[in-house]
Amino acid sequence: MTEPVTQPALVIPQLIVGLGNPEAKYDQTRHNIGFAAVETLSRYWRIPLAENRKFQGEYGEGMASGGGKIRLLKPLTYMNRSGQAIQAVTSWYKLPPESVLVIYDDMDLPLGKTRLRLSGSAGGHNGMKSAIAHLSTQNFPRLRIGIGKPKGAANNDDSDAISHVLGRFSAAENQLMPLLLQFVVECVEISLKQGVEKAMNLCNSRTINNSES
Repeated sequence: MTEPVTQPALVIPQLIVGLGNPEAKYDQTRHNIGFAAVETLSRYWRIPLAENRKFQGEYGEGMASGGGKIRLLKPLTYMNRSGQAIQAVTSWYKLPPESVLVIYDDMDLPLGKTRLRLSGSAGGHNGMKSAIAHLSTQNFPRLRIGIGKPKGAANNDDSDAISHVLGRFSAAENQLMPLLLQFVVECVEISLKQGVEKAMNLCNSRTINNSES
């Protein structure tokens, strides 16, 4: 029998990474919702982000609301090399992989749905493939934000999927964004105060929709 993987009693993030692509043409696209999440945390906590060449990204550190010291990172390496920037920060500050919370988009979840996990595979996401490769483990927390599938996605057309993730949200979807990103802040703050496992109860059970406004 193989022994189950034992998780630390309390997983508290020390570095929060939002995945996305640099350049204005990718701004506000579905694939960049990880960037939007970190930008929202930066505003809520008043932690300014600035380009840091050593870390190959926009980086900031400060105090989270009701939590301790936290670091924020938006890799500027392009999605499929996100792990380089993550590794630059973790190596410099000697952070263990389980202290890194990565936030990114997920087509398999509908818009308004989030999934927080302590570990797992990349699930075909190139940014996560890079993060796992550079951290040399799958055992680090991640928060997936649903972006939904393209209409008529049943035919598994890759070009449809690419144009969907690199496309911008519709006007109706954009109305949901402030509520969704505020919910992401709640999830992250519980992770910092009570641990990721506790935050999973909230994060994985609610669906955000416009009726909550």
